[in-house]
Amino acid sequence: MSGNKAVAYKEPGVVEVIDTPYPEFELKDGPGVNPANVGRKVPHGAILRTVSTNICGSDQHMVRGRTTAPAGLVLGHEITGEVIEVGPDVEFVKVGDIVSVPFNIACGRCRNCKEGKTGICLNVNPDRPGSAYGYVDMGGWVGGQAEYVLVPYADWNLLVFPDREQALEKILDLTMLSDIFPTGFHGAYTAGVRPGSTVYVAGAGPVGIAAAVGAQLLGAAAVLVGDLNAERLAQVRSLGFESVDVSKGDPRDQIDQILGTPEVDAAVDAVGFEARGHGSDSSHEAPATVLNSLFDVTAAGGALGIPGLYVTGDPGGVDEAAKVGSLSLRLGLGWAKSLSFTTGQCPVMKYNRQLMMAILHDKVQIAKAVNATPIDLDDAPQGYADFDKGAPRKYVLNPNGYIKS
Repeated sequence: MSGNKAVAYKEPGVVEVIDTPYPEFELKDGPGVNPANVGRKVPHGAILRTVSTNICGSDQHMVRGRTTAPAGLVLGHEITGEVIEVGPDVEFVKVGDIVSVPFNIACGRCRNCKEGKTGICLNVNPDRPGSAYGYVDMGGWVGGQAEYVLVPYADWNLLVFPDREQALEKILDLTMLSDIFPTGFHGAYTAGVRPGSTVYVAGAGPVGIAAAVGAQLLGAAAVLVGDLNAERLAQVRSLGFESVDVSKGDPRDQIDQILGTPEVDAAVDAVGFEARGHGSDSSHEAPATVLNSLFDVTAAGGALGIPGLYVTGDPGGVDEAAKVGSLSLRLGLGWAKSLSFTTGQCPVMKYNRQLMMAILHDKVQIAKAVNATPIDLDDAPQGYADFDKGAPRKYVLNPNGYIKS
């Protein structure tokens, strides 16, 4: 094979479908590839024919020009595929397997991987701990919004679905295992959600809804989800969660109306650095708003899960501090309330098998919850545009026709 169609970032606000080389078992030079990774051999890798690959809010940050992503970067880190080639060092993954690909690239050999911290692998990215497909400053591993993609350390990274027919039947649910379902669940888990907890999730996008579903799986008594987008809040209510419209003001007041107390046991930030103010300030970007409001509404001794993305470089930041990821936080309030919080990439492998079993045994319908919407690869630019406008959907690219209407 010689061809491969893929979705690439062109300039702020613009993505395009391009022709790109078919993957090889070697990392080639290209947009965003760290020079130290050029020529890196991947005998431990597998080449996948993409079954499904999703548009993520993290991709949107790059497409909006809010990162230092280079033009031509092939996007996509939420990948499910069929194995069609394996390198000579692959022992257990087989050609024909249908697999989920954790968005974190991990070697399985370093200290962090052995401790289960696969989001901050020490060996796959020369710039810093942690790596991902098709993402800025993550080592340059080519993204999976494409017909074919290379996955390194295949025996370690790939989650093989136990039954091909069942996997394809439930593919819209299973495609969420690569990122948003584990990420949302991680937000709820690290916020300390347990049976009987009250939970506030900031952000009603796909990760926020996944966090709400995760909180429900963990036994929460009440789950409230806040957002500015009326369509997304309607989706929240249709799923049986309480909605908080932060365009109407401080979420503390609405939480009080719903729960009879202005505080919750646990809180999740599923918004990240492009947050807007609340109430009359909702038309303005205020990147510390969500974190500071969560410090306020989380009860003393509680915890925050922060799967929302924060970056070290934001050319569109509202001020010089925000451009380098420096935010003005009410840390004194958090300290006084003995709050704890967890940041960073979700270590997908910590959760993906368990969540797969929940899907396969019909304990959760995450695709329905996030309104999964399959589209053709050629329709990716329109999908990005609609998602950027706040469409209450999770767009799932179908580059090889595996997803049947």
